[in-house]
Order: sequence, then C-alpha cells, then structure tokens
Amino acid sequence: MNNPKEFYREQKSLHTISLKKAKKQLAVSSTIRLLVFLAIVACVYFGYPNTQIIIGSILIGIVAFIFLVNRHTDLTNTKNKIEKLIEMNQLELDVFNDDVSQLASGKEFIDPSHPFSHDIDLFGERSFFQFVNRTKTLAGKDKLVTILAANTIEDIERKQEAIKNLSELPVWRQDFGATASLANITIPVSIIQKWLQNYTPFVPKMMRILPALVSGISIIMLVLLFLDLITFNMFLFWFFIGLGITGTQLKKINTLYSNASKVKDTFEQYYKLVDKIENTVFDAVLLKEKQKGVISKKEKASQTLKQFARILSAFDQRNNIMFGVIANGLMLWDILQSYRIEQWIKKNHDKVNQWFEVIAFFDAYNSLGNFAFNHPDYVYPKIISNDTILKAKELGHPLLRAKKRVNNDITIDHKQFLIITGANMAGKSTFLRTVALQIVMSNIGLPVCAKSCEYRPIKLISSMRTSDSLSDDASYFFSELTQLKTIVDALKEDEYFIILDEILKGTNSKDKAAGSRKFVEKLVAAQATGIIATHDLSLCEIAKDLPQVQNRFFDAQIINDELYFDYTFKNGVCQNMNASFLLKKMGIVES
Repeated sequence: MNNPKEFYREQKSLHTISLKKAKKQLAVSSTIRLLVFLAIVACVYFGYPNTQIIIGSILIGIVAFIFLVNRHTDLTNTKNKIEKLIEMNQLELDVFNDDVSQLASGKEFIDPSHPFSHDIDLFGERSFFQFVNRTKTLAGKDKLVTILAANTIEDIERKQEAIKNLSELPVWRQDFGATASLANITIPVSIIQKWLQNYTPFVPKMMRILPALVSGISIIMLVLLFLDLITFNMFLFWFFIGLGITGTQLKKINTLYSNASKVKDTFEQYYKLVDKIENTVFDAVLLKEKQKGVISKKEKASQTLKQFARILSAFDQRNNIMFGVIANGLMLWDILQSYRIEQWIKKNHDKVNQWFEVIAFFDAYNSLGNFAFNHPDYVYPKIISNDTILKAKELGHPLLRAKKRVNNDITIDHKQFLIITGANMAGKSTFLRTVALQIVMSNIGLPVCAKSCEYRPIKLISSMRTSDSLSDDASYFFSELTQLKTIVDALKEDEYFIILDEILKGTNSKDKAAGSRKFVEKLVAAQATGIIATHDLSLCEIAKDLPQVQNRFFDAQIINDELYFDYTFKNGVCQNMNASFLLKKMGIVES
C-alpha cells in the first residue's frame, strides 16, 4: 500500500456501509425480543391457572430470551467495533491534516532526568510519542513508552523486520486495535497480576461438590412441581435452603466479586486479542518468537483466557437480582462460580504474566508498524559496523510537515565532534533534534525521514533543555553542570552519541567560552562522538588544534531589509548573526 491516506478513506467508506447494515440488524433483533417477551406474558396470562402451561411457557421463554439477548449482545459488539474502526480511520486522516488533538500527549511520561527524552520532545504536546502512539491497552502504552525511552542498540535489524512485517498488515492491525478498544479498562495489568499471584482460596471442600448436588435436586423438584407431585410450598422450602447455604459464604463471595468484576473486562478483551495473535501468520522472526508465548501444544492461551472471561461473566449475573436470587436458591450459583474462579487461578496464575506481556508487545509494535505504514517514503537505516556513525542523505525532522521541512545531508564519523554555529532561529536546535530522533528511531527499528541512511548503532545522551528546580533548591547552572557530569560519567561505562545545545548558559561569556572549550577537549580526549551547537564563535578555534573537531553552520541573510533563513547545513563557521538586526527591526533599539 503506497498511499496510506487512500487506504484510510477506503476503509472508512467500507465500514460506514457495514455500520448501516449492523444498525438494521439490531433494530430487527430488538423487535423480535419484544415479541418473544409479549408471547411469554400472553402464554402465562391465558394459561393461568394451569401450572404446566405456566411453568412450560416461562422455561421455554427464558431459554429463547437468553438466546436472543446473547445474539443482540453480539450484534451490539459488532456495531461498536465497526464504529471504532471508523473512528480509527478518521483519526489517521486527521493526523495527516496535522490534527493530533485526539491523541494522548504522554505528558505524564516527561522525565527531565532521562538521558535525552525531555530534550528531544519524546513526550508531551506535539511530541514524537503523540504522533506514534496508537496503543489501545494500558500495558501496551507502557510498553511503547519503555521502547521509546530504552536507549538500547541490540537486535535493530530484527526490530526493523518486525515493524516492516506489521506495517504490511494494516487491516489486521486495525482489527486488533478496534477489538482492544471495545473494553474501557482502567485497572493496570500489574494490579491484576498481583491479585492472581496472592489470591487465597476460601471455598470449603464440601462446597466444591454441593452446587452440583443441589442443582440436581432442584431439577427433580421442578419436575415434581410441574407434575403436581409436590406443593409449591415444598418447592419454596427447598429454595430457601439453597439461599441459606449461599448466605454462609456471602461475605467472602462479595469480596471475591469486587475483585473479579474489576478484571472481567480485561480478560474479555485479552482473550480476543490473543486469539488474533495465535491465528495470524507472521514472517518476522521476532514476531514469531513472541507469538510462541501464547501458543502451547496442550491448549491455546486464547481458549484458557476465554474460559476465565466466561466464568467472570457468569459470576457477574448475580447483579441481575431476579436471576441472582433464583440461581443461588436452586444452584448455589455464587459458590459454584467462586469455585470455578479459584480453580482457574490455581492452574493458570503463573502463565498470565507471559500472556499479558505478549499482548502488550503486539499492541506497542502495532503503533510502530502504523507509523511505518503512514510514512512509505521513509527508509530503514542500513546497519553498518565501520568507522562512520551516521551518513544520511536529505535527513529531516519527522514531526515537521514535508512542505515546511528542509532536509540536510550529514556524515559524522566515529570519535568525531561537530561544532555548529548559526544565527538565532537559523535551525540549529531543530537540526540537533533531527539527528537525535534519527538515532532514537534507528535504535527502535523504525524507518527514518531520509532519502538514504547508513548507521552504526550507538546510544544517545544529550544536554539541550536544562531547567532549574525550586523544589530541589538547584539553580539552572548547577542543573546543567549535573547533566554534563552525567555525560562524562556515562562515557566511562559505554559509548554514546552526545548532543549539546549552548552549554554553560548560566555563566558569563568569558567563563562560558573557556569552560565550553575545556569540556569539548574533555569529550574529544574520551574519544566521544557528537555535536554541539553554540553562538560562541571562539569555540570554533578548537578545530585548528583538534583534528577530530569540524565546524558546521546554519546561515542567516538580510535580503531587501528582511531576514532570510535557508536552514541549510553548511561547512565552516557562521559569519552572519541577527540579534542586532532584529532589535532594530522590531524598534527595540534605534539604528
């Protein structure tokens, strides 16, 4: 699919047609349910006082009504899923029009102490996360956050293969997402896992067989009542015995139900998602490995999870007062479902963590696959192992619209440092974030915004957006020094690509120039690779003494008394600054 926008338009149109059909089916289903209900009432009314007709009509009517209710529920779920699919396709079309207002910003994940995430707008309003994230589960969102912030360089080619594989399955990805969206889940997976691991059974041994025994006797009593061999009072006496037995465990049952009702939607959602993972043929090795986490020779994880979802759904029927009273009196319903829940937890609690992890992985990787699908003109970096760290043609910032974006070529070798100078607003900071995002995206396995790209994997660390902290009684300057020390310490442990933007801003110009030079010398001595942007032209002199350092710049020109930027990355040192011109232009100072 070379035209994602056309795909989304077509899908939205198809689902709109399907929605009209589903609504008609629901209308018919509602009418049939009403007619069946009226038929039951009529049979009871005209059959009175004949016990056989009344009981027979009620029993047949209940069976028919339950069937119709379940069918109506399935139709409703189908309609809701189609609506979700329409919403998803419309959302993608909105994003193509630069409207991300319906997407979560991920501002809760902003972490100024992270090696780079705050500097490059990984999270927050109009962040990379906001543009990428399409997760539908809480665990999937957390997994995606972990992937984006991980700063790992292992298995990049395997990740690329997995993302590319999922990008080629847009219908499957949307079906997975729509299914996940049907449940409004607010309970974190970690809480569910803790409940399952720490659960203590309470159903007594004798209660494990008693529901079956009571149900059998209740059926016999119903038959005898139907045949007029016992009185209704005798049947009612037996009914109250059943309620009394249930009442002995009511407090513990209520506690179990409180917990079970919170996780019901999760298991209802997850068994369907696992089923979709199990029954899909993936080509990528990484996806196949993850898929094995839910496939067992003995039984399918989807069936095991479905079984638990059905048990929880059956337990939830106690909320229907009429059904709950009758079922507990005749079948010890609550005790039966409590026992079934305990047996399932005992058998499967140690497998749930793995199943949940697989679902979170696919939910997160679907977002990455969706991003790759939406950008068919992006390229997967060719992973290399020579002395070049990055060689990219027409590298651009992925969050800028193509019409506004200016792409640039860049080559930077191992142990090389670039000093970038330029006028205010000339594009230095944007370029730094462009390079940083290229590194992050490459390490994740995503395609990057470039015509071509060769990349030797390396971790990223930066200092671009330091802030003071009143709560920690830390000045801006001290915060920046702390981050610079973090960078120096990190280089002792591993290799990093370093990105710095106008360091030592919290001190005077002379001290800043001397300190910046010493810091760059320190990085070069540590055989570090990276980029530093600065307004201090004196720092460029270091290139004369250190062959590892090279100068680059972004230019600004005044044409027809107007400031002009071409945002083009050039060799050399910037000569044109614009502060004085802007002060005059805005009338702040006189000519």
